[in-house]
Amino acid sequence: MTSTVMVMTTSASVPVGPEGAITDGTVTDRLVEANERYAAAFSDPGMDARPVLHVAIVACMDARLDLHAALGLELGDCHTIRNAGGVVTDDVIRSLTISQRALGTRSIVLIHHTGCGLETLTEEFRHELEMEVGQRPAWAVEAFRDVDQDVRQSMQRVRTSPFLVHTDDVRGFVFDVKTGLLREIDPS
Repeated sequence: MTSTVMVMTTSASVPVGPEGAITDGTVTDRLVEANERYAAAFSDPGMDARPVLHVAIVACMDARLDLHAALGLELGDCHTIRNAGGVVTDDVIRSLTISQRALGTRSIVLIHHTGCGLETLTEEFRHELEMEVGQRPAWAVEAFRDVDQDVRQSMQRVRTSPFLVHTDDVRGFVFDVKTGLLREIDPS
């Protein structure tokens, strides 16, 4: 069996010019070029949209979280739903409902993390945004001060949603960005 090793770069290794501008085209150009290389070697794995492990993972969008590597997952194992903070919003409930009712998932894993940017924001962010653009955002910031308590709140939102049929296997964790370890949160 052969494996492919991908070399990951960080923004620190991308050529930049004055004011941090990327000098070799745009970031999107680089992504499209990477996709062309990927597609050249791509072969259809023959999967459908149903996750093999019947699990949906809700996590923060933070770039430091490599969920597949951290959880030992392969392509096709899970549905991954990410947003700022990994909080359970109406849109997350929408995605989880489709994941369960149309695509067969039964378990839900919630992952927040240490050092989350939402711990530094408040709902004042919405007000400032409204003042700047002249329109009030329809969404809440969902900022929090206590990551453990926010995981508990997210678990409660999942467990009490009338749209979700499988709420008996809902577990929440905090990922430590310094150690890579998950710490499970007691729901009570």
